[in-house]
Amino acid sequence: MSEHGTVRAPIVIRATEGFTASLRGERRTWLPMNSNAIVTEPLPASTWDEIGWAGRDVLGDAAHAFFYAQRTADDRIVLGGRGVPYRFGSRTDVNGAMPARTVASLTSLLRQLFPAAADVAADHAWCGVLGVPRDWSASVGLERSTGLGWAGGYVGTGVTATNLAGRTLADLVLERDTALTRLPWVGHRARRWEPEPLRWLGVHSLYGTYRAADRREAAGLARTSRLARIADWIAGR
Repeated sequence: MSEHGTVRAPIVIRATEGFTASLRGERRTWLPMNSNAIVTEPLPASTWDEIGWAGRDVLGDAAHAFFYAQRTADDRIVLGGRGVPYRFGSRTDVNGAMPARTVASLTSLLRQLFPAAADVAADHAWCGVLGVPRDWSASVGLERSTGLGWAGGYVGTGVTATNLAGRTLADLVLERDTALTRLPWVGHRARRWEPEPLRWLGVHSLYGTYRAADRREAAGLARTSRLARIADWIAGR
């Protein structure tokens, strides 16, 4: 319903991902996890030669509080990571604005990873939210009795999963019995997230523990830190 009128449909699909928590009755369905990124100014060819990054490979690490990076078509570095993982009460960002301390943290990581680009400034910074179910498992579904369907909870891996979800939803809406509609994620329901302040305390403690595990492993621990295993158990992963 809007100022222009009311739209009615026999089936409505909820595909709001990280913003699902803003819908009435859905605040604890999927947690809006923050994802942050910075992009540098264009780097000269000499800097790329020094870095040794000749292709358009996408980079990431195996840390528990991981980063991801890529070289853009106009020769910038995009670097992303968690920063502040979650805002109290499932609040989301305002127009993609990122806290200054997160920009500083990602810039520091950029210089650590690519010393040759240490003097290159961050040209832009932004953030958004991912939809995270309590069991970290995406799902697709349609309730015929209400006409309400959904897809999401991709936890940041939605580039390909959304394509599969869209094709699966099409089959569900058209009542087709296909290989897609029989996949395990169809109709899957995760339990709801804990109420506040437990939700905020849990997520921030979780990522604090992951970062502590990363520090132990970076210091020479030759196996996965027990702290990371504890964090995985708390997360329900």
